[in-house]
Amino acid sequence: MAERKLFLGRRLRRLRAELGLNQSAMATEIGVSPSYLNHLERNQRPVTAQVLLKLAETYDVDLKSFAAAGGEGTGTDQLGEIFADPMFSGLAVPRYELVEVADNAPGVADAVSRLYAALVELRRQPAVGADEEERAPLAPQNWVRDHIQAERNHFPYLEEAAETLAGALGDPLALAEPLRRRLKDGFGVEARIVPPEVLDGASQHYDLHRKRLMLSSLLRPESRTFGLAYQLALMEFRPLLQKMVEAAGPSDGPTRRLLHMSLANYAAGAIMMPYEPFLEAAERHRYDIDRLCAEFGASVEQVAHRLTTLARSSAPGIPFFMLRVDAAGNVSKRFAGAAFPFSRFGGTCPRWNLHSAFQTPGRVLTQIVETPDGQRFFTIARTVERSVRLDPREDSALAIGLGCDVRHAPKIAYADGLDREAPLVTPIGPACTICPRVRCPQRAAPPVGQTLTVQETRKTVSPFPFLGG
Repeated sequence: MAERKLFLGRRLRRLRAELGLNQSAMATEIGVSPSYLNHLERNQRPVTAQVLLKLAETYDVDLKSFAAAGGEGTGTDQLGEIFADPMFSGLAVPRYELVEVADNAPGVADAVSRLYAALVELRRQPAVGADEEERAPLAPQNWVRDHIQAERNHFPYLEEAAETLAGALGDPLALAEPLRRRLKDGFGVEARIVPPEVLDGASQHYDLHRKRLMLSSLLRPESRTFGLAYQLALMEFRPLLQKMVEAAGPSDGPTRRLLHMSLANYAAGAIMMPYEPFLEAAERHRYDIDRLCAEFGASVEQVAHRLTTLARSSAPGIPFFMLRVDAAGNVSKRFAGAAFPFSRFGGTCPRWNLHSAFQTPGRVLTQIVETPDGQRFFTIARTVERSVRLDPREDSALAIGLGCDVRHAPKIAYADGLDREAPLVTPIGPACTICPRVRCPQRAAPPVGQTLTVQETRKTVSPFPFLGG
């Protein structure tokens, strides 16, 4: 597979600005001409391995984070998805212009993305009251998701605090009792298991006046432990959590509360699976999820989520991304420690075997997928159960997709047996409306801005043939 070209103009300019250098000075220090550096900064030339090594040698740059694709704002693919919306029909914005905006005006790109996310939310919500222009408040999940992703789903201060607390609590396999005692002795909180009817559909509830934490009896043991860790994180790390929320600057109350809850959830996972022991075990077991579940008393979903957070600069793990979908394809979780190759505003590609996991419950499915820009990812898919199922007749299955750049596959137990010389690769794409794949038998919509070539005398594999197909 050909190496992917790295266009890092924005990051080069930012590094130069942080160092207080002009182009001539930086060019001299890294041994290139000022005109060549100008081409690199304008993304007219890809950054070579020699230039990257010189940057690392001269300025002590962390090559992995500097050259990482993604996690730094709105990229070209995301802008392409936005401008594929029918309201932009007729503009036909070429890809090179989107590249220019994403790389040379990242603030503008992020602003466009936030505006479009707000528009998507407005479209989803019905008008309320007599005034058709009056609408319900916007959902805060997009803002929180963007903030978490901007931090690459890694929060060092929470990691350190959780690691210290976990060390004081002891063995992760017997964590529930120390957590319960810490809540009782440190904060006067009594934890109880109660029938689901008492909680009226909730999985857990903290009674502030009686200082009582009630956990549903329907919760599995690992979810009860997580519930205890979550409540302890809210209390033990309250000043830190409040400081982090203030620094993030959410725009309204619901967004503040959702961010606060999300950070507490992150801390709960870090308490159950403290960074250094978890990373050591992950590498020792070659990222075998079931072995990690057994060692830390955690669920498959908890372990999968934790794997996406291993971005400590001094001890990084494999940069995984993770999605959770239901049987209808609705995405309810997206986390990424590095590049996230799927649609932000739409669903996932039907050619990814994440959707096939529902047909083989509990079984691990593996696949190598290739995105339209040539990047290849090794992926794992399997079903999980919801933490609480109130109605025994309903299907509680969800599917988890976990993936990383294919170059990390040799470190993963699930990749054993793959033909490394000639692997079976499945081409996938983003949302159908922006996917450039031709001859795709599972295309559900024509790509926006492409000329259809439908002929009544000819039927093609794709129901929407277009020029180039």
